[in-house]
Amino acid sequence: MLYNVLVPLTDDFGPFNLFRYLTFRSAGAVVTALVISFVLGPSLIRWLKARQPHGQPIRADGPESHLLRKKGTPTMGGSLILIALAISTLLWADLRNGYVWVVLCVTLGFGVVGFGDDYLKLTRRNHKGLPGRLKLVAQCAIGLAGTIWVMYLTREPLSTQLAVPFLKTALVDLGWLFLPFGVLVMTGASNAVNLTDGLDGLAIVPVMIAAGCFALITYLAGNAIFANYLQIHHVPGAGELAVFCGALVGASLGFLWFNAPPAMVFMGDTGSLSVGGALGAMSVITKHEIVLIMIGGLFVLETVSVIVQVLSFKLTGKRVFRMAPLHHHFEKKGWAEPTIVIRFWIIASILALAGLSTLKLR
Repeated sequence: MLYNVLVPLTDDFGPFNLFRYLTFRSAGAVVTALVISFVLGPSLIRWLKARQPHGQPIRADGPESHLLRKKGTPTMGGSLILIALAISTLLWADLRNGYVWVVLCVTLGFGVVGFGDDYLKLTRRNHKGLPGRLKLVAQCAIGLAGTIWVMYLTREPLSTQLAVPFLKTALVDLGWLFLPFGVLVMTGASNAVNLTDGLDGLAIVPVMIAAGCFALITYLAGNAIFANYLQIHHVPGAGELAVFCGALVGASLGFLWFNAPPAMVFMGDTGSLSVGGALGAMSVITKHEIVLIMIGGLFVLETVSVIVQVLSFKLTGKRVFRMAPLHHHFEKKGWAEPTIVIRFWIIASILALAGLSTLKLR
């Protein structure tokens, strides 16, 4: 909004020219989202505690320590992320850019699904919320709408093509198969972050790292000169998503202040589904869907551990891990929660750097 209001006044007041620069507005989005989180966080947590006297329902079959240390902690803290993210994005982004609205709507849409899931868990006092099929159908519907919107905004023939990392000009034209592919990316990313969110601070830092990586990717993909130099595919208008990424980094950092061990609030599905969907949507827009698998490699590992566990138990009756997702396996082995969280952060950082290397290794 500031861009749309102040840039036309540049001739009258020179300093307004700063708002033309994506780097300046992205930095402004980081700070704004962070300040909003710090200001609203305490009152929002008090409000959630007042309405959730028993806190988030804890799985009875989960690690025993959770029943002692996490009981009574409120959930739905992801609403703080969404509020800070939405306000900051609307304030600093160019609101004429269609990609900004796509990502924002997809993020909020997944957030609504997560909110419904959290609400049912609280009202039923059970760790099971929305029925699995209903939840998946709702996610796929949002992903489908987002993919169609992206295809409409992206120029031909790039709109239906899949880029291959490490290869300069490799593009695979999926045609109409790009629709289910886009749905798979957004829904898969959303659920992958959701599965990772099981320990204090575990999911939000990898989300912040991935958002920082995509701030760079969107900026480069949206700039014809940089895209040509790095031999990545130029997506006109995608650079504006750097502002959204900045807002997501600031909102994540602000949420971490309250989610650091011992957590004062959990993000719940309200937060995990929404931020995961946001990462998926940005990867579809910038043609970095495969790179997202690398940058968000920690989320992939957690998801694969669940898939392997389920398949192994159904086929052989035996479990590969003591408990899935993977972070619970290490809890069962006796690792301290901070040890697991910090080591997983390190893994996420290494995988993110590997993903960023694809920008140059072509």
